[in-house]
Order: sequence, then structure tokens, then C-alpha cells
Amino acid sequence: MKSKKLKIENKKGFVLNASLELPANQKPNYYAIFAHCFTCSSSLNAVRHVSRALTQDGFAVVRFDFTGLGRSEGEFADSHFSANVEDLMDVHAYMKKHYEAPSLLIGHSLGGAAVLVAASELDAVKAVATIGAPATVNHVKHLFTHQVEDVKDDEEVEVNIGGRPFVINKGFLEEFEKTDLPKTIKSLRKPLLIMHAPFDKIVGIENAEQLYRNAHHPKSFVTLDNADHLLTDERDSQYAGDVIGTWAKRYFPKEENTMLSTEGEQLVGHLNIIEDNFTTSIQTKNHTFLADEPSSIGGSDFGPSPYEYLNAALAACTVMTLKMYAERKKWDLQEVFVYISHSRKHSDDLQFAGDKPKYLDHISKKLKFVGQLDATQKERLKEIASRCPVHKTIASEVIFETEIIKN
Repeated sequence: MKSKKLKIENKKGFVLNASLELPANQKPNYYAIFAHCFTCSSSLNAVRHVSRALTQDGFAVVRFDFTGLGRSEGEFADSHFSANVEDLMDVHAYMKKHYEAPSLLIGHSLGGAAVLVAASELDAVKAVATIGAPATVNHVKHLFTHQVEDVKDDEEVEVNIGGRPFVINKGFLEEFEKTDLPKTIKSLRKPLLIMHAPFDKIVGIENAEQLYRNAHHPKSFVTLDNADHLLTDERDSQYAGDVIGTWAKRYFPKEENTMLSTEGEQLVGHLNIIEDNFTTSIQTKNHTFLADEPSSIGGSDFGPSPYEYLNAALAACTVMTLKMYAERKKWDLQEVFVYISHSRKHSDDLQFAGDKPKYLDHISKKLKFVGQLDATQKERLKEIASRCPVHKTIASEVIFETEIIKN
């Protein structure tokens, strides 16, 4: 998984701080938006964990801070519910313009209510998932209404929500009365997944029941046993992300990766220099993987480096060869580890007797055996480790033939 920073300007001119979480291969099948809870931000652990779990199912996930929260511009008083929905719509429009229209919306707590409203207005959205969402928008007012009972029209007042101070006004309060969430849900004709903790002390489980009753099929409910409202235990947020990813697969057709032709060879490597920097797609007849360079030298680090793949080939060939030899000898070799490192060293340091001093490629191979083996058996396995086909290829003189294929 990789994260890309985004700056998204909403219709009011505020710049929203956002992160785009990408699958490991940087090639998402679908896009999703995650809306965080009331007074929270996109950096909340639960938001990050759920987003990153979804990337494993091929989704790219945008998580962003609502106006006046986290690192987004604006004041918290501007972050009333209608403004949250507008922010969602603006983020969706940005993604549609610059990437692809997100087709899955996920919302936590009041963010869950926001994605339900936004989904009712966005044709591109195919499915919605909520976590700990309230059944009505004005549910959150109980957190602070006792502090602002007599607030005047033009008055700003500081309230304490969850131990933190926020400045709000009467307009902020009135916004919570404008949205009829039950009516919105009854008219929503999109797959809905409702996740809720039975002992949620902030948004009670009865809210999930009301959401479920108001929604039309296809609708699903999954309990988050023993979780708290903020999913502070990483296992709970990871589980939520895994479940959402699995559930979504029913409503999003599996995207097959375009297979590169090997042109009759064993393998093809392809680099789109304009789009992918150093990130290289490698294709065999049945498998696809990525190579890259580390970020320290200008790469994106989306895959192992070329020399790490060289080391990997040697390591894989070594352990497979040792397995076959031990099985043929009926030795008790249960596990084998091989640790490989490649470097360039001077011939003097290696005590190499050559025509003249020079730098040489040096590969370190360390072996660890698990099983009932005596010293003689281990020494023999060490000798066999140097006889695996890849080891012998690297150590021998190799003849290369390079030609240009006409387009």
C-alpha cells in the first residue's frame, strides 16, 4: 500500500487535506471515499486501518479532513452537516476529474450519515458502508446542546466535545435539523452495509436497527463485537476493512488485469516512463509482479529492486534445491532459511588473486537449518546450496543476445 497526498479545493474556496491510499501495485480496480467521524480527522487510526485494508482488495481510498478539521482550511463552525456533504461531493468531483469517479462510499459515525446523503445524489456510487452511524443527523447534538441552550443568532460560543474545545454558532446547530436521514435512506436504492458495535456508548446499537429497518434490500448488518465507537483497537478497524472489502466484491465485478504478451519468451518487463517513473511491470505466462527503486534514489518503492529480485531468485532456487536433496536422502530437514545480500567489494578486501585490483560483485549467502541434522549433514547441505541452478548461472560466464523487435 502507498499513500499520495492531495490538496482539494471545495466550492467555498477552502483547501481540504486528503490522502489517496493505493494498492501495492498502484493499479486500483475501483475508487472509494472514506468520511471520518464528527470532530475527528482522516488521520484517526480507524480511518487509516480501514482504508489500508481495502487497498488489499484492489480499492484506492481517498480519506480527507472535512472543512475546519484536521489539516483542512476553514473553521469548525463551517463544518456543519450540510457542509460535510458538500465536501464529500467536492472530493468526489475532484476524483472524477483527475482519476476516476469513486463508486464506494464508507462513513464512520456522522460521516456515515454524510455518505448516505451523498450516495443518494451521486449516480456513480454503487454501494455504501457505514460504521457506527447514527439513524438521524441531529443525534450528535446531545454532545453539546446543554452547553448552548440560550445561544443567540449572531453569537459564537465555545463548546467542549470529547474533551476538546470547538467554537460554534446558532447556524451550526440549525443545520442538524435540515436533513431527514430516515427519508433519504428509504429512497436509497443501493447496496448498504451497516456495521455497529453492540456496546457503542456514543452512538447506541438501536441506531443500527433503525438504519436497517429504513433501508431497502440489498442490505447487510455486521456486528463489531467488543469494539468501541472509535475502533481504537487496531484489530477491530482491520476487521471492518476486511469485511467491507469482501462484501463489496459482490457488487463490483472482478477486474482482470490486462496481461502483457511475452512474445514467446519466458518473461516480459514493461515500463511506462511517462506515467510510472521507475515502477516496472513484470509478466510471466501466469504471474504478474512489480519492480521498482527505493524512494531514497527517486523511485516509488512499489516493489523490490532489480538486485533484490536477483537475490530472491537465488534464495528461492537454493531452498528448493536443498529440499529436494534432503528428501532424496531422507534427512530430517524441516525448514530452511537462506539470507542473501549483494554488494560491490574491492578485490583486495576479498583477497582475490587477479590480474589487477578491481571491484567485484559479492554475494553473501547464509543458511539456517531446522531439523535433526548432524554437523556432517549440515556441511553437505552447505555444499549443495552452491549447486542450485541459479547459483551456477550467476557464478558462470553468461552469453547475452540482445535484439530490437520492430513495432
